[in-house]
Amino acid sequence: MLRRRKRDQRKPRPAVAPAQPAATPLARRRPREGAPVPDCLRLDARRAGHSRADKLPPKATQVILVTGFDPFGGESLNPSWEICRQLDGKLLGGARVVACKAPCEFRRAIEVVAAAIREHRPRVVVSIGQAGGRAHMSVERVAINVDDARIADNGGERPIDEPIAPHGPAAYFATVPVKAMVAAMRGAGVPAMVSNSAGTYVCNHLMYGVLHFIAASALDCRAGFIHVPYAEQQVLDKPAMPALALATMVRGLEAALEAAITHDHDIKASEGALD
Repeated sequence: MLRRRKRDQRKPRPAVAPAQPAATPLARRRPREGAPVPDCLRLDARRAGHSRADKLPPKATQVILVTGFDPFGGESLNPSWEICRQLDGKLLGGARVVACKAPCEFRRAIEVVAAAIREHRPRVVVSIGQAGGRAHMSVERVAINVDDARIADNGGERPIDEPIAPHGPAAYFATVPVKAMVAAMRGAGVPAMVSNSAGTYVCNHLMYGVLHFIAASALDCRAGFIHVPYAEQQVLDKPAMPALALATMVRGLEAALEAAITHDHDIKASEGALD
């Protein structure tokens, strides 16, 4: 006859370790060895003295900061900067436009624009970049935390599968009213659309970096990005490539900036895409 083993003589069951969440691809990526991380991309940037206690200037002296890039990829001009410099000093929606030229370089672009934000304390930041091949002015909805350069930047750097901010979130959504801006541009007779991909080159890098800097510094400031097509003079040797006149793009940006500074909330409109 078999006797039951006493309760205290039973072998203890091995402890089961709690299931660990699977590592995401972003968590596995590491910054390139030796690649400097600007202070403006560190999550402890608020220790540098920026806080929500910093007051914005009165509405009459508010600033809209617009940024454009220098030429890249063999082009002799970049329409993003040509548009911005034509609006420098203008008053739109009760705010003064200040233009800043950013180098088409990873890291340095963010450093230059972050310095301009510190100096001018803008209410809104809208960065502009060239997207040759697009036919519309495209207001970007989201920036992702990855650099994956098809070509080298103007400084010779070509990061591949690298995070922009190693400890930052996977993505940031634009904090400007993207749909209101698109509607205003169309109302001004300018082809415009909401875009859901800012790419993985310096444009996406700057959009993500600006939004990250603002969030990390706890600044009361909204930001976004607009891609523009080639200017007409850039496609003289590019058959069938879409382009817009610089004057048309200036008009579109004026309308977009007015919408950005006057709309506290975005409008409800369908701007989705099937692909």
